[in-house]
Amino acid sequence: MKSISNNKAYLLPALGCLIVIICLIIYYFFTGFTHSSETQYLYIDDDDTADSVYAKLSDIGSRHGATALATLLRHSSYEENIRTGRYEVKPDDGVITLFRHLKNGQQSPIKLTIPESRTIEKLAAVLSQKLMLDSVTIASSLADSAFCADLGYTPQTIPALFVPNTYEVYWDMSIERFTERMKREHDAFWNDERTHKAEAIGLSPNEVATLASIIDEETANTAEKPMIAGMYLNRLHQHMPLQADPTVKFALGDFAIKRVRHGMLTFDSPYNTYRYEGLPPGPIKIASIKGIDAVLNRVAHNYLYMCAKEDFSGTHNFAATYNEHLKNAARYSQALNERGIE
Repeated sequence: MKSISNNKAYLLPALGCLIVIICLIIYYFFTGFTHSSETQYLYIDDDDTADSVYAKLSDIGSRHGATALATLLRHSSYEENIRTGRYEVKPDDGVITLFRHLKNGQQSPIKLTIPESRTIEKLAAVLSQKLMLDSVTIASSLADSAFCADLGYTPQTIPALFVPNTYEVYWDMSIERFTERMKREHDAFWNDERTHKAEAIGLSPNEVATLASIIDEETANTAEKPMIAGMYLNRLHQHMPLQADPTVKFALGDFAIKRVRHGMLTFDSPYNTYRYEGLPPGPIKIASIKGIDAVLNRVAHNYLYMCAKEDFSGTHNFAATYNEHLKNAARYSQALNERGIE
């Protein structure tokens, strides 16, 4: 009987210690990593080490959660296999769950919106704020002839690759994976219906995007875009210069110009459609979907000229003859002078 009593005397403290250890394990490794009631995000890039990852975790996690996760990271092979990415940390995520995500690279995608940028440099600047890629890498790649050729483009036509929309992508994707994804989205956008419409007006998808980019710069009035598209297509088919003011602004690299003067029209650039017949070498911006569809669904008419309306409504007066156009242009010029617009 004495022996049994002695065993119980040792067993009860041992059982108590075991319970405490189990409770500590549950507390440290299976309770929520953060006390925050909102989802937070952890960004891990190429320069991160296990220590820098721990420092970032400490900023968003509870003290015990960060300590427990650091223990797991340091006693695993994580240091040798750090996975970049954007990781979602939900309020109810336990330490073990987050550790498994980090270890296996189970990151959360982001929603990336491709803007209707006027230049590749501006596009690169916007994308670098959303992706792990820096703007120099993006801009230099899209300006590289060999890189563009692999995608079926030139540095001049590469803006036509992008369809401005919102996509789910991974924050740490490489420039190669990013452009491959954009190519897939481009090809999906250019379905059989759009492709056949482009063929019917004698343009390739790149040429449609180029014309659409000019129309986008001509007006923000969506309803008028098919009319403008019809006018420019009439000029193209009659081998007349497009004479589009936005192409002059693009050639000069100055989009703030409010009034295109006669002296600007002689600027020597393949983008200057006053000097060179046909479409410019590529889009003068990333064309909008509405602009592209306006070209594909252009209004058939006999107009060859247009001029901004003198009421500054953002719409245009159209003309079939040059004499009629001169009258429209005179009214607009007078309105500019009256407002002191240079």
